[in-house]
Amino acid sequence: MSGPGPVREVTVRGARIRVRESGDPGHPPVLLLHGIGRSLEDWDPQHERLAGDHRLISVDLPGFGLSEPLPGRVTLAALAEGVAATVDALGEDRPLHVMGNSLGGAVAMRMLAVAPSRIATLTLVNSAGFGKEVTLALRILAVPGLGKTLLRRLDARSAYRIERSLFHDRAHVTQERVEFALRVAARPHNARVYLETARELGTLRGIRAPWRQTLLGQVAAQAKPALIVWGDRDLILPATHLAAARAAFPHATTHLFADTGHMPQIERADDFADLARLFLAAHSSPV
Repeated sequence: MSGPGPVREVTVRGARIRVRESGDPGHPPVLLLHGIGRSLEDWDPQHERLAGDHRLISVDLPGFGLSEPLPGRVTLAALAEGVAATVDALGEDRPLHVMGNSLGGAVAMRMLAVAPSRIATLTLVNSAGFGKEVTLALRILAVPGLGKTLLRRLDARSAYRIERSLFHDRAHVTQERVEFALRVAARPHNARVYLETARELGTLRGIRAPWRQTLLGQVAAQAKPALIVWGDRDLILPATHLAAARAAFPHATTHLFADTGHMPQIERADDFADLARLFLAAHSSPV
């Protein structure tokens, strides 16, 4: 295994967007998208494991991580458009194998719905979009005034609790991850971007049905090759959503990781990479 490539920035519509690339640029392109409030670092273990056969591109979604927000309100559509523009800025115009975790899964599906010819395959990892159930920590952000207050009061103890909720094995809750979360939270636009995203997609009662139902219908109509995986101990989006994913996309390959939380690509890095490598090999054109 080789280490992940360096992080750099590209300018998209006047905003600096953070990206990491690994692997031979001539190999099939794989785009890696993180979840709400997260960053491209959530995909670093897969750079180490998949870059031998692919061009790996991970992106801080516009406004998240250490990227700057694009002009205008943050919506699922705007995030998908921003990611597509970032890929354009990198000079990659081939069909993409897109892997999305949590919110990143919804962004990946939106990209497919808008530009099907641009997407070769989908790998959805504990993805948003398959049910209304979501952790209370995200639902309460919909309460006027409360969400902004909570986000502005994020301290080391709160950051630790958030990291702890993402993993079944607390060995992954490192001081480095907690410190990086605090660095992200301190950025001036962080609360606005987080709240606009959360409130468009959900309410205090859970994730909104209209956007989910519309998006799933659009993606199902394309019947693109899909791999859908979940961790059985996910505290953010419950593993029961995997059954809904199978019903929505009966053509998809699915897998449930045992004793795994919200980010199997980290917590089960080797097993995830083995699954992904087989899936990508079956649906990639020879170089």
